[in-house]
Amino acid sequence: MTPFVHLHLHTEYSLLDGACRIKQLIAAAREKGQTAIAITDHGVMYGAVEFYKEAKKKGIHPVIGCEVYVAPRSRELKEGKKDMSGNHLVLLCKNAEGYKNLCRIVSDAFTVGFYSKPRTDLETLKKYSGGLIALSACLAGYIPRLLRSGDYEKAKEHALEMQA
Repeated sequence: MTPFVHLHLHTEYSLLDGACRIKQLIAAAREKGQTAIAITDHGVMYGAVEFYKEAKKKGIHPVIGCEVYVAPRSRELKEGKKDMSGNHLVLLCKNAEGYKNLCRIVSDAFTVGFYSKPRTDLETLKKYSGGLIALSACLAGYIPRLLRSGDYEKAKEHALEMQA
C-alpha cells in the first residue's frame, strides 16, 4: 500500500470551513496508519503549536502550513471588490526557515494586507519563500481558476513563476 499524507486540511481554526478537532484528527491519522499529516487552516496558524505537540506525542510527523489568501494586486491596495480576498494558496513548511517565513507572511497578511480577510501578495511570497512549498490549493486557487476557464497557458506561466 502506498502511504497517504493529507497536505491540505482545515481544523476548527478555519472558521466556517473546518470541523476537525486536533486531538481527534491526530488520533484518527494514527488509527489509519498515517505517519504524517498537515494542517492548512485558512489565513491563520492558531492551531500550529497544539497540532505540532499532539502529533509529536502520538508519533506522527506534523507538517505545518496555511492556506493563505493572495491579493489580486497588492496586499496594500484596498479599493472595493477588485481587491477583496483573491486567490487561495497552500504553503507548507519544509523546515525551521519555512516556519519562520510562514509566520512572517501570515502576520503581515493581518497587519498590512487585511481587507475583509488577511491577504498576502506575490511580492511578499517572493521575499519570504525560503523553506516553503507552495501548492495550487483548492478550486479557489489561481491555477485551478485559470484551468477551469480554459486558460492552460496562463496557468502554466503562473505555475512556473511560483516554482521560481
